[in-house]
Amino acid sequence: MNFKKYIYSAVCVALVTACDIHRDPYNSINSDDLLSTEAGLQTATNGNYANLKGKKDESAWFDDWHRITEYPTDNVSLSGTTTDPLFYFYNFRNIPNNYRSSRFWSYSYRTIVGCNQIIEKAERGVSPAMDQLIGENYYLRGMLLFYLVNVYGRPYSQGPSNLGVPLKLSTDVKDLPPRATVGEVYDQVLLDLKEGEELMTINKGNIYASKEAAQALLSRVYLYMDNLDNSITYSDKVINSGNYELLSTGQLTNSVELPPEGNPEEIFALKFTKDSDYGHGWYTVGGMYATIKNVGWGEMYASKTFIDLINQHPEDARKSYFEPQYLVNDNGQQIPSVFWVNEDWQYVQAELIDDTYVIYNEEQYNLQTEGQDDNLKYYFVDGTGTKQYCEKNHLMEHRNGYLKYFIYKCSKQEGEPHLWSPTVSRLAELYLNKAEAYAKKGDEANALKNVNIIRERAGITTYSSAADFPEGTQLLDIVLQERRLELVWEGHRKFDVFRNNKTMDRRYPGTHLSGSGAYEQIEPTHNRVIEFIPEDQILVQPNLIQNP
Repeated sequence: MNFKKYIYSAVCVALVTACDIHRDPYNSINSDDLLSTEAGLQTATNGNYANLKGKKDESAWFDDWHRITEYPTDNVSLSGTTTDPLFYFYNFRNIPNNYRSSRFWSYSYRTIVGCNQIIEKAERGVSPAMDQLIGENYYLRGMLLFYLVNVYGRPYSQGPSNLGVPLKLSTDVKDLPPRATVGEVYDQVLLDLKEGEELMTINKGNIYASKEAAQALLSRVYLYMDNLDNSITYSDKVINSGNYELLSTGQLTNSVELPPEGNPEEIFALKFTKDSDYGHGWYTVGGMYATIKNVGWGEMYASKTFIDLINQHPEDARKSYFEPQYLVNDNGQQIPSVFWVNEDWQYVQAELIDDTYVIYNEEQYNLQTEGQDDNLKYYFVDGTGTKQYCEKNHLMEHRNGYLKYFIYKCSKQEGEPHLWSPTVSRLAELYLNKAEAYAKKGDEANALKNVNIIRERAGITTYSSAADFPEGTQLLDIVLQERRLELVWEGHRKFDVFRNNKTMDRRYPGTHLSGSGAYEQIEPTHNRVIEFIPEDQILVQPNLIQNP
């Protein structure tokens, strides 16, 4: 890693470029004595926030962070191939010269060095406002190190002695640290977040770091470490602060439209605004997930397994996070159909006439049923005598045969097609952190109590005991399913699966299964669970050891 370049860039950001970035809400002001005054310290801190957002219509830290963390999961289905290296995140064909990974690394360390500049130079104890700003930089550094170590280092549960990422804690251009261990990085993350927690005493709103933001992230860090009691403790600090509340069931259906300041559940989010951050919308995260008002590529959709999971409760308010794109006839009515997934993991659709006859390969077959209630299944017997199970639906739009389930969770803020302010922490996660911690402690009652808070808010049935679980499902499975439903497309799923030593099951339609040697299931010990260290960083700093 060329830390000399990053230090230079970070100082420029802090001293000069912050004035050029000038984007709400992290806009900047001039100051000759940057780090000795509150205004100057705010300018430098704004530059660090702005680094995470990037410029209008340009990818930066948050954009690559989302694609690195969300694309290699079982929540998404890509409908074609692309020359964009995001494809390598999606299909677990990681490459060491992926410019998106390199940019994520670069922006992370550039911002870390910007934080170091403030941590080294700013004087504590001058005023609560200045201490608050110093604390925000401790938080940002801890947050970035946490994401870095989870992207490039193996899960903590697989051994803290594995290689993590460099701990760059100074602005010294001669300080070129090798990769620290995963455990050493986690220790530093804890130190930074706790320092931030102590220093931050002024809550400036959920678009800035705060004491509660540090506590929320500490809850997650401890959960990843399986330090269960501390995870519960820090969850409770946020929950009991009284500063946040869950949206109602009704509000949840329109939650994607809310800016962070209008969402009482949001603890910390990176604020994006229409005028300063939103261009034409095509190259946003949401632009890949949906076409809205003729804006966006709409090429990556909700996965079949996620849809099946959430459709277990058709009344689930979280179904508003995605939307099937149905075809209509000349009268504007949806067209009844059945569909299934064939042995090649491809969708097949067939028109359904009078709710009775399946039209397939220009032949007509009777739709039949077996079982009842929750076990009711539809099928027909084709001309070869094959019993084909299927699902009732309506004919849908498709791309290359992949059904268009547009994802809206990263779009629609304030009515703009793909404006979105990505969440770092929100209150629902804290209840689910507690649920997972209690599940691992064997405390079924408290685990279900916290799961049920989230399920009740979603408008679906709750669990009284393990007797209510689907057959073969354990308590931890229930918690992880709820995390998947609630935190979908927020960058949690990959880590939730692999840190719990689960297998990522991607046996569903999508181009990740195209070609030979496709990964249908990815074991938690697989080499590609983590990214390669960017090749260009190793070239300029040979003491960085590459991942296998």
